[in-house]
Amino acid sequence: MEEEELECPNSSSEKRYFPESLDSSEGDEEGILACEDLELNPFDGLPYSSRYYKLLKEREDLPIWKEKYSFMENLLQSQIVIVSGDAKCGKSSQVPQWCAEYCLSIHYQHGGVVCTQVHKQTVVQLALRVADEMDVNIGHEVGYMIPFENCCTSETILRYCTDDMLQREMMSSPFLGSYGVIILDDIHERSIATDVLLGLLKDVLLARPELKLIINSSPHLISKLSSYYGNVPLIEVKNKHPVEVVYLSGAQKESFESILRLIFEIHHSGEKGDIVVFLACEQDIEKAYEIICQEGSNLNPDLGELVVVPLYPKEKCALFKPNDETEKRCQVYQRRVVLTATSGESLIWSNTVKFVIDVGVERRKVYNPRIRANSLVMQPISQSQAEIRKQILGSSSSGKLFCLYSEEFASEDMRPLKPAEMQEANLTSMVLFMKRIDIAGLGHCDFMNRPDSVEKWCHDNFLNCSALRMADVIRAELLEIIKRIELPYTEPAFGSKENTLNIRKALLSGYFMQIARDVDGSGNYLMLTHKQVAQLHPLSCYSVAKKMPEWVLFHKFSISDNNYIRIASEISPELFMQLAPQYYFSNLPPSESKDILQQVMDHLSPISTMKKEQKMCEKCPETTEQRCTVQ
Repeated sequence: MEEEELECPNSSSEKRYFPESLDSSEGDEEGILACEDLELNPFDGLPYSSRYYKLLKEREDLPIWKEKYSFMENLLQSQIVIVSGDAKCGKSSQVPQWCAEYCLSIHYQHGGVVCTQVHKQTVVQLALRVADEMDVNIGHEVGYMIPFENCCTSETILRYCTDDMLQREMMSSPFLGSYGVIILDDIHERSIATDVLLGLLKDVLLARPELKLIINSSPHLISKLSSYYGNVPLIEVKNKHPVEVVYLSGAQKESFESILRLIFEIHHSGEKGDIVVFLACEQDIEKAYEIICQEGSNLNPDLGELVVVPLYPKEKCALFKPNDETEKRCQVYQRRVVLTATSGESLIWSNTVKFVIDVGVERRKVYNPRIRANSLVMQPISQSQAEIRKQILGSSSSGKLFCLYSEEFASEDMRPLKPAEMQEANLTSMVLFMKRIDIAGLGHCDFMNRPDSVEKWCHDNFLNCSALRMADVIRAELLEIIKRIELPYTEPAFGSKENTLNIRKALLSGYFMQIARDVDGSGNYLMLTHKQVAQLHPLSCYSVAKKMPEWVLFHKFSISDNNYIRIASEISPELFMQLAPQYYFSNLPPSESKDILQQVMDHLSPISTMKKEQKMCEKCPETTEQRCTVQ
C-alpha cells in the first residue's frame, strides 16, 4: 500500500496527536470519508484519519505531484537527483515524504531521511505540516532539530533540520551513517553551511554508494549544479502562472514615499489581498512599520483594517501563513501588509498575497579580510532573487508585482545569481569546523564556489592559486610514497626562515640558468646567460612594493612591447655561487655581473675550501650525503 502525501497550504501549525475525524464541524464530507479510515498507515500501523484524505486531495493539486512517479524511478536508479521547481510547487514538503516511502520500502536498512533548511522557522513549520500530512505524531515518526531544540527520537523516520545542524552532526558522524537519504533544500540561498555540505557530501557519497542525495533548487541554479555534479537526473516542476509586472523607473530615489503611496493606493482601490513589501534591510522594516501604523490609523474604516506584520528573516519570528479560522470569521476585513527583507522569501507561506512591492536593492554584510571586519554594502539584488519574489504570487491568477526600478536596471545592474555567502563572509568558524573533522584545509574540499579567503589571499600575496593547489596535490602524493617506503619525514615548517632558505636552494639548484641582475638600480635586469635586458612585471610583488632586488631568479620571460620577467624570487650572489655548477660559471660570458660573482668566490676562504674537499674525500659518499626530508 503506497502512501500519497502533498503540501497543504492550510494545514495547522499546532502539534496534533489525535485524529480529527471526531470533529463534527468538518461537515458531511468528513463523515463520508470516515469509512476509509480502516486503511492502515504504514509508518505507524494505525488507521488513517479522515483529515489525511482531506489533505491528500489538496496535495494532489500541487504542481510537483505530477512528477512523483518520475522522481521515484530516478531515486531507485541514481545516487544523486536534482529537483528544480519554483516557490510553492511543493518540493520542500513532498520530496522528503517520497524519500521516506523509499526508506520504508527497503525497511530502513540504510537509515532514515534528513532534510535541511536554511531558516529554523521553516524547519519547525515544515515538520509540523509534514507530520500532519503523513498522519503521524510530531516528535515521533517526523521530527525536527534546530539550535537548542531537538524534537526527534531514535525512531524518527523523517527529520527536518537546519543546514548548520547537519554540518555539526558530521563532527561526530563524518559519514552520516544514520541516514539513507539526505535532502539539501533551499540551495539557492547559498548559505555557508549548505555549500560546505555540498562539497563534503561528494566524498561521503563515494564512501557510501548506498546513500542517496536529493538537491532541491530554484531553476536559476540548475546549470551550475549540473556542471558541478555532472550528468545526474533532473526533475523539473513547471509552475507558471501569469503575473502582472509593473516597473516604476523613477521610484528608486524616493523608495519610502513610493512604497507608502502604493500601499495606500492598493488599499483604497478595494481589491482584496495581502501585500508583501521587500525592503533593503531590517532598519527599513522598522522605519516603514512605524510610518504605516501611524498613517493607517487615519484611514477610512469602511475599507477594512490595515494590519502591518514585520517579518525579520534573521530572527526567530513566526512565518507569514494563511489566516486561521478565527480571522476568517472576523466581520471586519483585514488586509495584512508584510514588511520583510532579503531571505524573507521562504518565510511567506500564505496564498492570500495578491501584491508584492520590491525595492530591488539590499544591504549585505560583506567581510573584508584586509581589516578583518564586516561592512554593510548597499547593492542590487540578483535576477534570481527578483524572480523568486515574483513566484510568491504564483498561485494567484490576478497577482501584481510592483518593481521600484526600471527594466534596464534589472537587466544591466542585477547579477544573474545570488552571490554565495562563502565568498563574502568571515570563514573562521568554517575553517575551525573543517579542522575539527580532520580536513587539512579549504583546498581539500570541492566547493561549488570557492571562498575568496583562499583565492583572494593568493591574489593579495601575489601567488598563483591553481599552482598552489597543484603543489599541494604533488606534496600529498610524495608524502604517500615516502610513508609507503618508510622514509623519514618531518612536519611542515611553513613560514620558518629555514624552510624559506631550503625553498630558495631548491629553486636555485633547478633554475640556475635563469638568473638576472639589476645593472643600473632602476629595474633593468640583465640576464646572465644571453645578456637580454628585461623588467620585472608591473604586477609582481616587488614592482607593487617598489622594492627592486639586485639579484633575482625568474621562472618566465616574455618578449612583447616590454620585455618582462615573471614569477621572480630574490636571491643572494653568495647562495648562488654555492649551488651553481662550476661549468656554468666558467662558461658565462664576460660581464660586470661575472666579475661580482668572481669576487664572491674569492671571498670564500681557499684554505677552508681545501680542508672541506679533503674531508669529503676521506669520508665515504654515504656519510657525506645529506638526507632530504620532505616538508
